[in-house]
Amino acid sequence: MTDDIVFTVDGHVATITLNRPQKLNAVTPEMSDAIVEAVETVNASDTIRCVIVTGAGDRAFCAGSDIKELDGYETPWQFRNRPDYCDAMRRLLKPTIAAVNGYAFGGGLETAMSCDIRIASENAQFAAPEIKLGWIGGGGMATFLAHSIGASNAALMLMTGDAVSAEKALAWGLVSEVVSQAELTARARGIAETIASRAPIAAETAKLNLRAAHAMPQEKAIEYERDLQTICFATADALEGRAAFKEKRAPVFHRR
Repeated sequence: MTDDIVFTVDGHVATITLNRPQKLNAVTPEMSDAIVEAVETVNASDTIRCVIVTGAGDRAFCAGSDIKELDGYETPWQFRNRPDYCDAMRRLLKPTIAAVNGYAFGGGLETAMSCDIRIASENAQFAAPEIKLGWIGGGGMATFLAHSIGASNAALMLMTGDAVSAEKALAWGLVSEVVSQAELTARARGIAETIASRAPIAAETAKLNLRAAHAMPQEKAIEYERDLQTICFATADALEGRAAFKEKRAPVFHRR
């Protein structure tokens, strides 16, 4: 991996840190490759149960793709088919938390929205600024914004490119919580450890279920949810959960 991506594992929680603070954690092609590698490591692990995604420094979560690198693609088609870090984030099987510290612009906003849960520090700002440079986002910007904050608010962000504050992002539903910058890491860790204490297969199927709720008609989504519930119910962890409930003790889950 490049030094511009730091991947660590502590217990059942992995952290992916964009580590290029001098450039507002703007993502290079090498960083994209490293993120893909980190995602593959997480997905192959039976011990990692939750992932925190954050940025180094106190100014930015991620300012998106490094614009200076974009001219390196020889053709528009090569640009279209590049390994994309937002796509990689959405391939994570485990629950993900974006701890947004500072700017989440462009691909940085798409990265945050590719995570399941978003919490922000008070200095966080969110923007889809691509329109100011002559293009639009391509990592899920419009669909994620429309689902998160509604069509009118999404249009305001997409068509002006202007940033919104953490306070407004909270009011619009773009983030779940706003905390002080000093509390952000601890709060993200606390949520991650809570999720990691739950049945891992159930948490992973809850993630699938939420995506289905967005993508499917309601009756089909309910049918799919029932199928996922049945799969979970048949696991050894579900048997352990029922046994622990009867015995009035904490369950011990093994992702089986």
